[in-house]
Amino acid sequence: MSTETTATDAAHGAAQVGTCVNEHGSAIGMPQLCVDWMPNQVFWLVVTLVVIFLVLSRIALPRIGAVLAERRGTITNDLAAAEELKQKAVEAEKAYHDALATAKAEANKIVADARAEIQKELDAATAKADTEISAKAAESEARIAEIRSGALEAVTEVAKETAKELVTALGGKADARSVTTAVTARLKG
Repeated sequence: MSTETTATDAAHGAAQVGTCVNEHGSAIGMPQLCVDWMPNQVFWLVVTLVVIFLVLSRIALPRIGAVLAERRGTITNDLAAAEELKQKAVEAEKAYHDALATAKAEANKIVADARAEIQKELDAATAKADTEISAKAAESEARIAEIRSGALEAVTEVAKETAKELVTALGGKADARSVTTAVTARLKG
């Protein structure tokens, strides 16, 4: 009998307080699923979502958008600068190749002129040597060899100086060994 009265009292107390609370005032089961508390939970959910939306739309998203725009601008500027530098490099390379071709043509012209001059002097010396007596022939041969050696050294020196000046004028750095190697190789053919 005491069990019956306790169950009846519990049912009566729950009916008075609500379906989600026992007679001691504590929740029965999960409060989130209590139908009596649903409107209150929905209200606070809506308030929380509105606050989060306002914070995101007024503070966080504009800052993120500004950072993204700044990054996009920086990347665009960097790409434009890289393209401009690439164009300058292509132009500089073209100018270098043009100057190098001009220097080679000038060096070839100087060598050809020097060889023509040497050849002219050699022909004159040979004609004179043929008319001279045999004693002067040996002396003429020595003089021709001396002229040839001196002229070739002068041409080599002029070619070295010209190549060095051209490389320096183009903004390069010319060391004596590389210039000497290039001129010697060019003079050898």
